[in-house]
Amino acid sequence: MNGYNQSPFANLTPVVKNLLIINIICFLPFVLFGQFYEAKIVPLLGGFYFNSPYFKLWQIITYMFLHGGWGHIFFNMFALFSFGPIVEYAIGSKKFFNLYFLCGIGAILFQIAVQAIEVHGITGSFTIAHPSLQSSYAEYGENAEKLIDIYATPIVGASGAIFGLLIAFGMLFPNLELMILFIPVPIKAKYIIPVYVVIELFLGVKQFSGDSVAHFAHLGGALIGFLLVKIWRLQRPNNFY
Repeated sequence: MNGYNQSPFANLTPVVKNLLIINIICFLPFVLFGQFYEAKIVPLLGGFYFNSPYFKLWQIITYMFLHGGWGHIFFNMFALFSFGPIVEYAIGSKKFFNLYFLCGIGAILFQIAVQAIEVHGITGSFTIAHPSLQSSYAEYGENAEKLIDIYATPIVGASGAIFGLLIAFGMLFPNLELMILFIPVPIKAKYIIPVYVVIELFLGVKQFSGDSVAHFAHLGGALIGFLLVKIWRLQRPNNFY
C-alpha cells in the first residue's frame, strides 16, 4: 500500500488510540440503550458534587469516559485525535497519559470547588442535611432550584482533560498555525487558545440560563495543564517540526 492510501489512523500514538477506543466503547450504551444509560450508568459513573447522594469516589475518573450526546463526544474525540498525537510524540506516552488524567481529575475537582462556594453562599455551609430528600431544599426558597441543580446534575465528558491537552499544545507549539471554523485565515496557537480560555471564563461567570456546560471544569483542566507544563518543564524537542 502506498502512502497516498494510508489510513488517517495509522499514525495515532498508543495512548491517544486507546483513549479513543475506550471513549467510543463507553458511548455505545448511549447509542444502544439510551434510557438505561441515562437512568443507570450516568448516575453511577458520572461526576457529582461531593455531598450529593449520587457521589462515588471513582467518579473522578469514570466521568471522563461518559458523554451526553453525539456532538459532545464528536468534538472531544476530534480534538483528541487532532492535538493528542503531536503532544504525545513531543512529551512521550507516559507523561501524556499522566497529563490527560491529571487534567481530567483536576477539572472535576475544580468544578466541585466552585460548586462548594456556591452552596456555601446559599446555605452558609458546604453541605446540606439529608440531600436525598426533596424537602431538604425547600427552605432555601428561590435558591432551591440552584441547589438541586448542583446536587443532582452529573458532570460528564472528557472536556476538562481536552482543555489541559489544548493548553499543553499551545505552550509547546505556540507558533503553529491553526485553521478555526468560520475564520478564513490561520491563527497561531498562542493567540487562539488563550481566547478560548477567556470565553470559557466569561461563560462560567455569567451562567446563562439553559447553559448546561461545566465551564469551570474546562478551566480547571486548563489550569492543571498549564501547571504541569511548567512543573515538568516540558519543552518542544529541538528536532520536532
